[in-house]
Amino acid sequence: MAQEGSTQLEAQIRSQPEALEHMLISGTVKAQVHAAAEALHRVRRIWVVGTGTSQHAAFLGAAMLQDAGRSAHAVSSMQFVKNAPIVNQADGVVVITHTGETAYALSARALAVLAGMQTITITRQGLGMNDVIETVPKEPSETYTVSYTTTLLALGMLASAMGADSVNEDVLELVPGTVSEAIDEPGTEDIPLPRRSVQLIGAGQAAISAREGALKIREAARVLAEGYDVEFFLHGSAVPLGAQDHIVAITHGDDDGLVRGVGTAAAAEGIGVSFLDEPSPLPPLLAQIPLTVRLQLLAARFAAEREQNPDVVITGKWDDPELWSIGAPSY
Repeated sequence: MAQEGSTQLEAQIRSQPEALEHMLISGTVKAQVHAAAEALHRVRRIWVVGTGTSQHAAFLGAAMLQDAGRSAHAVSSMQFVKNAPIVNQADGVVVITHTGETAYALSARALAVLAGMQTITITRQGLGMNDVIETVPKEPSETYTVSYTTTLLALGMLASAMGADSVNEDVLELVPGTVSEAIDEPGTEDIPLPRRSVQLIGAGQAAISAREGALKIREAARVLAEGYDVEFFLHGSAVPLGAQDHIVAITHGDDDGLVRGVGTAAAAEGIGVSFLDEPSPLPPLLAQIPLTVRLQLLAARFAAEREQNPDVVITGKWDDPELWSIGAPSY
């Protein structure tokens, strides 16, 4: 069994400040971002496509591009392939795949290219694809972390190059330092391992980080974890919870107090509640990067406490190559 401090996951988490800094200063990455921005400047709408963790990045990336005044929409890779929105050659597509191997993401990319759409792929280093923004080498841990945060930074750099207001070069330069601070003082140390499930709730963009944090906890620690937009959570999803569950209420972006109100109500019902803020000075979209790192560290700690290996996630019949090849392009 994995011991704390001995996993690739923990090494990857702690590599993030350096990886993010490299993204910001790399001449290669800057050139790739510039080329992508030039290509997307000419399109009518932008579809940001991804699966799983990459879909969470797609939601935040679309919001960053909206901050640049663009009509940008996030959609899952499978939905884009199987139930595609009405698109034409005037549209552009940003495909996110941290491995460069995800079946439906590759099919989405192939469809977009064949349709003559401007197509940008954000992916790992070394794949040899055209029209890419490369982030980091393929991660050795199947609980993906640094490929997610560097993808968010790449999307921020792209939005900045396209004229975003709140996501600009000045605040992008602050990201590596805020991630270092999150690693040094995560603020999640007192969140207990639940007896049954952990529920993460947030408002606005923090709801996306809640879902990403829940996914990391499920993958790394094999703990039942769910992430919710707080309004959705209130409207029925909280009903079966009890003392064997625990809620992580993310208060960053909780401008009207609904997250805190729901957390207070849950505590009054005998459910354990931890409140988690993101103290960085970053604008809300970029603040999701250090916030997510705090949740990654929580997932790594839960994995250590449960003596689970967070580096090997997909096993048994779940790892059947035929299952994972469904939806891949036929070329």
